[in-house]
Amino acid sequence: MDTYLHAIATVVPDTVYLQAEAGERMKRQYSEDRKLERLVHRIYSQSGIEKRYSVVKDFVLGGAEGPFYDPTNHIIKMPSTKVRNEIYTEEAKKLFVCAAQKVLRGSAFEAKDITHVITVSCTGFFAPGPDFYVVKALGLSATTHRYHLGFMGCFAAFPALKMAQAFCEADPDAVVLVVSLELCSLHLQRSNEIDTILAASVFADGGAAVIVSSREPEGAALRADTFATAITPTGEEDMAWTVGDTGFDIVLSTYVPDILESNIASTVEPLLAQSDLCKSDITHWAVHPGGRAILDKVRDGLSLDEAQLEVPRAVLRDYGNMSSATVMFVLKELLEQANENEKIYAMAFGPGLTVESGLFTKV
Repeated sequence: MDTYLHAIATVVPDTVYLQAEAGERMKRQYSEDRKLERLVHRIYSQSGIEKRYSVVKDFVLGGAEGPFYDPTNHIIKMPSTKVRNEIYTEEAKKLFVCAAQKVLRGSAFEAKDITHVITVSCTGFFAPGPDFYVVKALGLSATTHRYHLGFMGCFAAFPALKMAQAFCEADPDAVVLVVSLELCSLHLQRSNEIDTILAASVFADGGAAVIVSSREPEGAALRADTFATAITPTGEEDMAWTVGDTGFDIVLSTYVPDILESNIASTVEPLLAQSDLCKSDITHWAVHPGGRAILDKVRDGLSLDEAQLEVPRAVLRDYGNMSSATVMFVLKELLEQANENEKIYAMAFGPGLTVESGLFTKV
């Protein structure tokens, strides 16, 4: 039984920051350390990002002092994890619902058709969770099956899609609404650690929703052919995070791109072989744009043409890294741009170092 991604919708907060301006503001934090100041300039100017969206409004020019920024002294503040999570709770409820409503409006389905709701996020917590508020806001049945995947990282959209596929295979009448939302900017921190500086330069806020069902598509859709998961032999300590007193403490080692380059081919080949395909059969590579260097190294590790990464580069440029939601932004663009019967190989990376992949066909 085939399973399809029938519609994909994306949402971002209202506040947008230009990367160049963010870099200048961050450089001020290190004005007494010329070495770090130069490093910050290089990281931001070579990030491949032009703008990012955020629920944090503190850095808007002319704004009043907020929990994250003192505009008088130009100092990035360090609010507690409690303060950050309170903002997450308020903003995430609205954006989860907005994404769910948007994907329904753009699909052939109605709210009454939804049988399952899966929500995904790793940047905050509250209960009842976002799945509850989506069901409530959309007027879904109280018996709607609800699931939440948390704290998995940038690859979490794939476990959610695999869950949705399993529900549809078990019940041909199942219609699964998957919503992923990340508010990464809430964990902005001021630190001399290179991992923290790198995280501040790439992470952003955004969400995506998708409807998964075995019903025959009425319009353009992506058929979910198969999924795979892998753990690289090294990298367990190179991408991770824990809950700290002033937000989530992120480990984002500069070695991650090199680890991916060394291992990406060995994670791709089994899935292609399972589908009786080779790399030349893949038209589009929906690589999670975790950063410019990650895209560069995946390109080199798989010997891809730069044109095959055009969409991931564009998503990185226009949105930054929105953790688990980011690959869905890439798939949305490919759902609109790809030609019928073209193959799409999607992948995302996260703590472990974990590589999650999915093979799709445009129908």
